Amino acid sequence: MFTGIVEEVGTIRRIGRTSRSAELVIACRTVLEGTREGDSIAVNGACLTVTRLWDDAFAADATPETMARTAFSLLRPGVPVNLERALRAGDRLGGHIVSGHIDGTGKLESVTRDDIAVNLRIAFLPEKMKYLLEKGSVAVDGVSLTVTARDSRGFSVSIIPHTGLKTALLEKRPGDPVNIECDILGKYVEQLMQAPKHTGLTMDALRSYHVTGGHYGV
Repeated sequence: MFTGIVEEVGTIRRIGRTSRSAELVIACRTVLEGTREGDSIAVNGACLTVTRLWDDAFAADATPETMARTAFSLLRPGVPVNLERALRAGDRLGGHIVSGHIDGTGKLESVTRDDIAVNLRIAFLPEKMKYLLEKGSVAVDGVSLTVTARDSRGFSVSIIPHTGLKTALLEKRPGDPVNIECDILGKYVEQLMQAPKHTGLTMDALRSYHVTGGHYGV
């Protein structure tokens, strides 16, 4: 579990590819503090497991599912990536609850300046837009942001100077893909609401059950 508050911008040092998977070696410093093999680090918002450690880098495997869901297939040596270690119990939740499970990729459509802010317009999968609401939370390349506007085909976010300096978001250019994770709460609510009506304990369900050896005053 993560918060979407990026701790460090690392750099892709090496990528070892197979036909559908990849091993990423990422140069960094801050997120290595206290990190052990087997720990989780979010790389551009995708939760990856640390498989190898060095003094100035770590390695993580990206499975076929991760490659298919993210923009990792376009990564190359020298590209900056947003990094965040997993949330510890007792830490401040400065952003929002981020699982590190990417819903899909969006495409950066425009970058415009508005006084101190930089506004990003991102095209996203129409079938996923129902999980995004104006003034709700979204993780873009692992950065916790507030949706400033939305329509059926995409959304906008506003980047303050601090976020621009501490993340790799402003390295992006129109046409670049970005990893998107929608607010997890909406997805759980939807699944619960779509559950078959006969599931769960109701008064009608209790009345339909015959209990041998006694009865209940229902």
